[in-house]
Amino acid sequence: MSNLYGEFNQKIDHVYKVVLIGDSAVGKSQLLARFARNEFSLDSKATIGVEFQTKTLTIDHKTIKAQIWDTAGQERYRAVTSAYYRGALGAMLVYDITKRQSFDHVARWLEELRGHADKNLIIMLIGNKSDLGTLRAIPTEDAKEFAQQENLFFMETSALEATNVETAFLTVLSEIYRITSKKSLVANNEQESGGGSLLKGTEIAVPGQEPAGGSKSMCCMSS
Repeated sequence: MSNLYGEFNQKIDHVYKVVLIGDSAVGKSQLLARFARNEFSLDSKATIGVEFQTKTLTIDHKTIKAQIWDTAGQERYRAVTSAYYRGALGAMLVYDITKRQSFDHVARWLEELRGHADKNLIIMLIGNKSDLGTLRAIPTEDAKEFAQQENLFFMETSALEATNVETAFLTVLSEIYRITSKKSLVANNEQESGGGSLLKGTEIAVPGQEPAGGSKSMCCMSS
């Protein structure tokens, strides 16, 4: 019980909601279990409805609580969309590198995500099950090219072998921290200087701060 109380007493600087999306059976729940609890189960059952896990970590000396939401990929559960995406700052869009159909559906998932979530959402495309390289159906270059076209981060992972799982989540969470910190800095600077930003020569896309009709750009690149 000491760990439980220790977590309650811990000062949390930020809470970041990140959602997992993608077809059923691509390994979303396994990625979450590996990241949150460092667990993997070969007989994992399909997710019913919505589940979420939390993990507390440190970024730039700040205590961040990551709240990772996992949903069933089946069509019949997609009524949860608007509530599921609400408040999300990041998203992991997952496909299975051995299932062509799961990659073909990525564009549709991305369209749904962008239709429901914040426009400045940090999105990472994840090709999961990289341990099954001999069964690969989607070349890495194809996914990387798609990610570059759509301004997404990209990484291949293996929940089974714990390859790149923590790196993928930390990349998204660190980018969220960077963006929200800049947003806070700009707001403070505008207050201090009567509306003029002190960050000369730096253009930052900030949710809700753009002038009406202004262009918006994601500051994400594939990695």
